[in-house]
Amino acid sequence: MISRKNASISKFIIHKVGNKFNDTENAFSQNLVDFDEASYDLMLPFLLRPFGSAVQSYRFNHHANIALNEINNYTSQIFKEDDAFIEVSKHIVTHLYEQSNSAQIKTGDVLVVMFEGIEYEGITTNALGIFKIENKVNFFQTYLENKSYDVLVQKGISSKKVDKGCLILNQSDTEGPIVLSIDNNTYDAQYWINQFLNIKYADDANNHTQQYLELCKDFSSEVLKPSYGMHEQNTFLAKTIDFFKENEIVNVERFKEDVFEEEKHIRLFEDYKKEFEGDQNLLIRNQFDVAEKVLNKEKRKIKTEIKLDTNIQIKLDIDAPNASEEYLERGYDEEKKMHYYKVFFNAEA
Repeated sequence: MISRKNASISKFIIHKVGNKFNDTENAFSQNLVDFDEASYDLMLPFLLRPFGSAVQSYRFNHHANIALNEINNYTSQIFKEDDAFIEVSKHIVTHLYEQSNSAQIKTGDVLVVMFEGIEYEGITTNALGIFKIENKVNFFQTYLENKSYDVLVQKGISSKKVDKGCLILNQSDTEGPIVLSIDNNTYDAQYWINQFLNIKYADDANNHTQQYLELCKDFSSEVLKPSYGMHEQNTFLAKTIDFFKENEIVNVERFKEDVFEEEKHIRLFEDYKKEFEGDQNLLIRNQFDVAEKVLNKEKRKIKTEIKLDTNIQIKLDIDAPNASEEYLERGYDEEKKMHYYKVFFNAEA
């Protein structure tokens, strides 16, 4: 998560990336963009706004040595050599082009940008931004001709969101340079994250919290919901969030003792955890610090609703884990041959 209040753009260039499967070639600019005031004031927040809510960071990856990672190399060269920006930006686009391993990967504009004054965790630094604009939007342009106004349709870049982007800070920790990435067109996420950038999540509390919450959400939807229903699923998710809120450190054994009441559910969870780790090629730690920003972000994504085929929905409060156990009962009516929920309350809100 960055702050852009003191940020500025010092260098900006636009290239176009093709796709070798579609026989479309790259097109390179030779000069930097010279902004007018209006376009600059619109461009700066457009590019940096998505990173203001990015809570997880990445680090460069390589099977042998991260020094051999292409984007890591190019970025390092730009930071060290002030006059290398234009030429190295072309190499970045060529590298992106070489990763287009499918005809489905879109061509587009590539913006390579040098930022100054980026604030990250109390440190002010410069950063290199790489952005790919894949989708253009239609807009109406009015013009005057023969003393009358007419209209035509043109295509342009929407100022609402960036399709793909990364921010590589000129700041490192023990794992290497800090990288932030966003992708609003996730149909080809592996192409951007794994092939082009070749990055992985940082080994920190943010990542550990994210992984464990993903495990719990997947377990609730793939195991609890099919076998025990949405009531059990939502109760588990509410208890999970409550446990994370009440504990600064998550101990997996304590988590299982607090959240599950039946031994069979613990065994199901342990079996699913092994399967999840194998599928994701990761090892979830038995103890880790809770990242509050990640918890709050993931909590907002969780939908605790019971949707019934009789056009009725029951919405449960994620912050009240015991409410569904105390005030909601599930049963079966033999006469109607239908399941039912019984809800207890004192007054309608």
